Amino acid sequence: MSRDLTELSTERVRVERRGPAAWVILDRPEAMNALSRQLNLELADIAGALGDDPELRAVVITGAGDRAFSAGADLKERKGVGAAETGPYVDAISGAINAVAAIPRVTVAAVNGYAFGGGFELALACDIRIASDKAAFGLTEVRLGIMPGAGGTQRLPRAIGVAAAKELILTGRRIDAARALALGLVSLVVPPGELEAAAQRIAGELEGCAPVSIAKAKEAIEGGVDLPIAEGLKLERACYDVTLFTEDRNEGLRAFAEKRPPRYRGR
Repeated sequence: MSRDLTELSTERVRVERRGPAAWVILDRPEAMNALSRQLNLELADIAGALGDDPELRAVVITGAGDRAFSAGADLKERKGVGAAETGPYVDAISGAINAVAAIPRVTVAAVNGYAFGGGFELALACDIRIASDKAAFGLTEVRLGIMPGAGGTQRLPRAIGVAAAKELILTGRRIDAARALALGLVSLVVPPGELEAAAQRIAGELEGCAPVSIAKAKEAIEGGVDLPIAEGLKLERACYDVTLFTEDRNEGLRAFAEKRPPRYRGR
């Protein structure tokens, strides 16, 4: 029986089980799903708990309402906070985003509206990004006298290349969903009413994939992307060898021979 994930829901983050996926919904539509310190602490805890669920195949992150995925850090909350006191706020947003990046399942950002600042950085921490054709993206921090500080300067160049990332980060420019698709920032753009179904289809595809295999493949990609090719191949082999000694590997071979869908258990 699938675990009831609603128990993980908080005042600011709603969690739902939809088939093989956990839907994590930033639930502050009145504030354009801004990432307050408390929301970030809650999101980090939720991300850690989801990583322990072997039945999950995907985690979909989206925003409540139809205006914003997340408009970024809650600047109203930080109003009047001196530079020396901002550390806990920055630690909380970085901690939440890094916790999402560390989930050993496929993470999908379903970007349903504005994704600015920390909201954009949260989307960048996900493995797959899809967007509504009403979505917009921007790391606008330089226009506020700061700079991206929750992974944007590191993850955006890895996603779209250094030149394009510099263009967006150094100008603070906002781009629409069509430009995001052209840059390879997102892999799919659909009308707003089709976004949830598109994300759920991706989750459905993952039902046929072994959780340990996904986790080790993610480890090989993320750990090897900046290594020399010879070192990257060693890492790949080490990750591959782990999958050889799993029950799911044996189940996959049996299912193939018996011409039936595999029943993976994540072990």
